[in-house]
Amino acid sequence: FYNAGYELALRLGMFCPDTKRRVIFTDEELKESLKDVPTEVTLGYGKDKVTIKSRVPEDRNPPVAEGSALGLSVSEEYFIPLCMAIAQYKVIDIILAPTLDTINGREVRARTPYETIMGMYEAKYVKEALRRVGRPGMPLHGVEGAPTEYGYFSGFLWGGFEPDRTIGIALIPEPISLPYQILHRTVVNHLIGSPLEAGHMLNIGGYFGPPEGAVVGAVAAQILQVASMFPTVVESTILDARYSVNTNRESLWATSTSMQARTLGNKVMNLGITSQISGPCTDMLLYETVTITIADSVSGVAIEIGTRPTGCRYKNYASGLENKFFAEVLKSSAKHLKLSDANEIVKAILPKYEDKLKNPPKGKSFPECTDLRTLQPTREWLEIYEKVWRELEDLGLPRWK
Repeated sequence: FYNAGYELALRLGMFCPDTKRRVIFTDEELKESLKDVPTEVTLGYGKDKVTIKSRVPEDRNPPVAEGSALGLSVSEEYFIPLCMAIAQYKVIDIILAPTLDTINGREVRARTPYETIMGMYEAKYVKEALRRVGRPGMPLHGVEGAPTEYGYFSGFLWGGFEPDRTIGIALIPEPISLPYQILHRTVVNHLIGSPLEAGHMLNIGGYFGPPEGAVVGAVAAQILQVASMFPTVVESTILDARYSVNTNRESLWATSTSMQARTLGNKVMNLGITSQISGPCTDMLLYETVTITIADSVSGVAIEIGTRPTGCRYKNYASGLENKFFAEVLKSSAKHLKLSDANEIVKAILPKYEDKLKNPPKGKSFPECTDLRTLQPTREWLEIYEKVWRELEDLGLPRWK
């Protein structure tokens, strides 16, 4: 798969829609860019400093766990409490904020001044949350809520995201398309000296067709993004277009196969995400989290982002507990499981939820499954968490301590 992806990268190149031209790379240029990739980076300050390192399949060094409500819209009143609920757990190393769709009650719309304001607000709000939970030096990832470069640039102004503790985000809209809007972000990150995530989401059933084609496409896109964007980490996410998840049988196979091909084929630090369709306070959300997290962990991911409840369909449907669970599973899997062990656990967990993917449980919103005074999960949510952990222990995965 890696050789096929490399050959595809040579043939396709990157398409720039602004110039209507392809950028073609020679074999020598691709090999040179892959040889020069960073294999580790340190972020944050003091006791919260974290080092991300390149990993390979069955690597016993645990990947970095990044807590999030990935891409989820959150009300202003819950933004800081939700970030606090995630960051309070020390098993989580980095935080990616959710998204603000209003500022002082005003809708954030792309390319308006409210988007520009939002970029700075996101940075200030998430840093305030970290200060309140006693983790002011925790590494950051942003600007998550910026639909264009305007909000992105403002987030990195003085007083916003600090370049030496923040991974910038440059996600291309299609796996082999690189518009000026994303190049603007890329250039700014390099100018200010901030680590950069280059990424894309590729769909099974999309341009590259079935799972096998998606694997080849993800490998090619990773290689091309390294050559064209000089990133620190690369996200090559494979989702199933039917559900917008990477937790069903086909996407789990494609994701793990692609991850192993990339981690064995080069030394790039790979970033993975967990994309679920069920909501908080359901065992299905934790089951979905188990399968994709284990698959990525044992396949060599360097840093993993969790979680994305309900596929971002419902505002405020996220909490801290599923992030704690995700981080524990991620690190325990790396420490204790071989690929064969992981495969058996995933095969045991999948039947518990895969027939519900078309009609998943919505679950409960942040204020419904969290005590807003203490930011602790409700008894109901905690009991579900404990039940699923007992099941994992019975299957051979020890709790992370």
